[in-house]
Amino acid sequence: PVWRGHSDSEVLVAAIAAWGVDATLRRATGMFAFALWNRASRVLTLARDRIGEKPLYYGRIGDALVFASELKALRGYPGFDGTIDRDALCLYLRQSSVPAPHTIYRGISKLPPGSFIQFEHARDTPRVRAYWTLEQAIEAGRERPFEGSTDDAVGQLDAVLRQAVARQMEADVPLGAFLSGGIDSSAIVALMQAQSANPVDTFTIGFHEAGYDEAGYAKAVARHLGTRHTELYVTADHALGVVPKLPAIYDEPFADASQIPTFLVSELTRRHVKVSLSGDGGDELFGGYTRYFLTPRLWRKLHRVPAAVRARIAAALHALRPDHADQLAAVAQGAWSGVEARDSATRIGDRLHKLGHVMTAESRIGLYRLLMSSVHHPERIALAGQEPPTPLDTVSAWPAHLSFAEQAMAIDTLTYLPTDILAKVDRAAMAVSLETRMPFLDHHVVEFAWRLPASVRLPEGQSKALLRRLLDRYVPSALIDRPKQGFCAPVDHWLRGALRDWADALLQPSRLRDEGFFDAQAVERLWRQHLTGRMNWQHQLWTVLMFQAWLEHQRAT
Repeated sequence: PVWRGHSDSEVLVAAIAAWGVDATLRRATGMFAFALWNRASRVLTLARDRIGEKPLYYGRIGDALVFASELKALRGYPGFDGTIDRDALCLYLRQSSVPAPHTIYRGISKLPPGSFIQFEHARDTPRVRAYWTLEQAIEAGRERPFEGSTDDAVGQLDAVLRQAVARQMEADVPLGAFLSGGIDSSAIVALMQAQSANPVDTFTIGFHEAGYDEAGYAKAVARHLGTRHTELYVTADHALGVVPKLPAIYDEPFADASQIPTFLVSELTRRHVKVSLSGDGGDELFGGYTRYFLTPRLWRKLHRVPAAVRARIAAALHALRPDHADQLAAVAQGAWSGVEARDSATRIGDRLHKLGHVMTAESRIGLYRLLMSSVHHPERIALAGQEPPTPLDTVSAWPAHLSFAEQAMAIDTLTYLPTDILAKVDRAAMAVSLETRMPFLDHHVVEFAWRLPASVRLPEGQSKALLRRLLDRYVPSALIDRPKQGFCAPVDHWLRGALRDWADALLQPSRLRDEGFFDAQAVERLWRQHLTGRMNWQHQLWTVLMFQAWLEHQRAT
């Protein structure tokens, strides 16, 4: 090829000219979303990376075919009517985000990860074609499984992940990494520092609220590895100042409350570097969520109880006031404190109410779906919508011949990872012009992980056993061994305190009735129960609030 510039995009164009679209996509590594116009054949190609790190939207407005990496670009196109897809709204209520191929707008689609679509005419309705699927990667792993010992697997994972980190450290601008002090981010930073002559720049934020802060763990890991570490403790006012920005940042309704600390750490990081590596994807590849192991154990117990009996128990649990259950439990323990029970996000009454939902599960997959749901019955809150099927509730989408933990990891990689985790990080980082890269999602790492037998990757149901063994090579286990905490924000408390007036305005029954998207009475009931401390409805309320704030922003702009 004849090079006319210095952009890596030019390499992509040359590769497609030489090999064609399909072959080029199969050879490509990393994150991307692109549109290619072939002037000779007059064909438009839209393509997206394998796991879904980057978004790509398309649809029709009048006679025009439109596409963009942001929905706000499509909203600016003449004739865009912005009709809300009420079925997608139901999906959003369940998942806290809108999964591909849906968007919040009727007539606009998200291109699914690992796929491309080609248009020869603006009025074409071509089929989305996959150039890579997780199902194929899983099947290839079954046909050519890793046959070495656990020590061999640790060594091979070290080599594969080290190569992915090295590839993603290539940059002509300042580069660093997010560091929470957990297993995933610590492994990425350890491999970065092992391949860097200078201290790696690492970044974390901390909260002053007990139970939400991991900054001390991150500092200890950074000190051991010798990184140049920057931390910022944010006040509630600082964090709450992000809330009004969220509708513009996320472009369509998005309600994972860890979006707030994600934006704050991105903002902090961008003050020092332009590219940041992240440990996202480690949970889904190496069994980092307790639900992978909890679900089958819980289902075995539930399944022994006849369905009719479970239904009666569920009804009784739903009828029990959670605050009364808290008092009974505390009296039984001889340590009643009304303030502690009211402020605890894991109080016994709240757990019993959630158990009531769990008791209604009709299958192991149904139980997992309930555990993954922000709103268990979206149709009871959303008006005039019907929830479309997704891989989460489609039995045929769950890979056969795998343990349940492996099946759930695969389903999360298809759903929760791109729809929630990757969308959260990408939008927050892009809002401050920070590029994020995720070595765990290099397809060489993904495909290696699915070659590993469950006995090696998840021995005896141990969470992230292989990653822990890898990290032991670089960081003492004493700095890492602790329960998984996650990147959270104390929304429960904020909704009863600093965010109460903001939420109250968005949830006014008259407003909800006028807008016509939610059952005003149902939402008001959730809000009042939360304010009185009877229930912790933070997830359900945050989901409704983020839609309301987004809708308000759309109308203002």
